[in-house]
Amino acid sequence: MTGLAILIPAALALGLLGLGAFFWALRNGQFDDPDGSAARILIDEEDI
Repeated sequence: MTGLAILIPAALALGLLGLGAFFWALRNGQFDDPDGSAARILIDEEDI
């Protein structure tokens, strides 16, 4: 039972940390152009 008293708050804290990181990335524009990266892989560069 004491294990659950440690693991449940730890799981909740990690979940909130992950949610906070997601909202931070969303606010800082990490997901502004999801199609740009997908199209950029198809561009043929002749720099080789």
